[in-house]
Amino acid sequence: MALLVIASCQLMVVLDITIVNIALPDIQRSLDFSTTSLSWVVNAYTLTFGGLLLLGGRTGDILGRRRVFIFGILLFVLASLLGGLAQNEAQLLGARALQGVGGAIASPTALALISTTFSEGPERNRAFGVFAGVSAGGGAIGLLAGGILVEWLNWRWVLFVNVPIGLLIALATPRWIKESERHAGHFDIAGALTSTVGMVLLVYGFIRAAQDGWRDALTLASFAAAVVVLAVFILVERRSSQPITPLHMFADRNRAGTYGMMLSLAAAIFGMFFFLTLFTQNVLDFSPLATGFAFLPVSAVIAVGAGLASRFLPVFGPKPFMVVGGILAAAGLAWLTLTDVHSTYAGSVLGPILVFSLGMGMEFVSLTLMALSNVSNEETGAASGLLNATQQVGGSLGLSILVTMFGTASANEAEKQIPQFLAQATPVERLRFQRTGELPPPWADEVLTAGVSAAFIMAAIFALIAALIAVVVIQVRPSDLERLKGGMGPGGPV
Repeated sequence: MALLVIASCQLMVVLDITIVNIALPDIQRSLDFSTTSLSWVVNAYTLTFGGLLLLGGRTGDILGRRRVFIFGILLFVLASLLGGLAQNEAQLLGARALQGVGGAIASPTALALISTTFSEGPERNRAFGVFAGVSAGGGAIGLLAGGILVEWLNWRWVLFVNVPIGLLIALATPRWIKESERHAGHFDIAGALTSTVGMVLLVYGFIRAAQDGWRDALTLASFAAAVVVLAVFILVERRSSQPITPLHMFADRNRAGTYGMMLSLAAAIFGMFFFLTLFTQNVLDFSPLATGFAFLPVSAVIAVGAGLASRFLPVFGPKPFMVVGGILAAAGLAWLTLTDVHSTYAGSVLGPILVFSLGMGMEFVSLTLMALSNVSNEETGAASGLLNATQQVGGSLGLSILVTMFGTASANEAEKQIPQFLAQATPVERLRFQRTGELPPPWADEVLTAGVSAAFIMAAIFALIAALIAVVVIQVRPSDLERLKGGMGPGGPV
């Protein structure tokens, strides 16, 4: 029951990233977002989530993980309610940012509760397998749930649905989860703020470049400010006695490699969900519900990959699954680059996402176990927070880079399509184009498809980078295999 409560929280937090994805076309029409600025509906959540995860993990260590877990869930519930009631772009983005704060408090605490609730060995391996499967598969479940809610109700319910679920989790937590031991320490507020602000500036720079070009003054200023703020963040962390980002955790090559892999893979999976959702609804003309069902196989295959990894990790170790998982993910994304306006779901989408999902299922279990190996109980919150932070920051930063690729490629394609449109358009269509600046189908489909294909090229590169890191950096020691089997490590019982 404790695992059910913890996994339900993680499912709600992860699901919220993609359940909103399915509603993006409706949100765009309702609140007048542009295609590039639409990515902020995702990034407003993931940036505050990723930027504050480490502070959330530290808060659980100091104040007690169960107490902090419940507070994070309730804050997430409040933000979801406000987001569902939003009447304009600013209100929705503000609510999404607040959701990220709640998720940043609850999610790392949930992962740390697994480390302290289940004994290391097969029991904890199974618990991590469930947690990783939920983390990876929750994205696809969110797309299906979002499709149902948007189709039968409206886009606001993709946010309202969190309210009853979150309240049930908050009520069940005191019954099934024991409070953890509290550890002395202080909060690194300066580190949390500088890391979050620095990443927001960096992401804004990439998205601004997609809209206004790389020579735009504000684009360059954003990148420059991001470098300065992130440099200040590193200085703050080096001088802090209890930093929000324990830099010594990067001294272990396996853990450092794991974090680098998570950055790359998160960029790939965020991009896959974001752009494939736009493609299926705008080019293939799928309804929100049909789009949700189109992604349903992702959850099943991720579960298969996670199950295989959980079962055979004690035998082969995590490295083979890291390498093969990255290669499969890259192959699936490379396959998606072949989509065009004449593509079909069965012929061009289903196969690639199945290959991609199998690889990601293998990756998430392996990465989770490797990131938390050889970590003391006092630092499990910080270690789990750092893993989640790299996932969310990598997703936000990667998505902004992919949006830049999308913007450049779609702008180039638009230059080719506009003369063809003007040559065939009626006077009414020309007038509408002059007023809105937007091409109608089928010319708009050509533009969108060109941008999506370019984004998938970059996403495939990200996945391939993860596989290369696994090959070059990760080294599995005999003691690591003993630990996975629940045996004796070099320092005694583990």
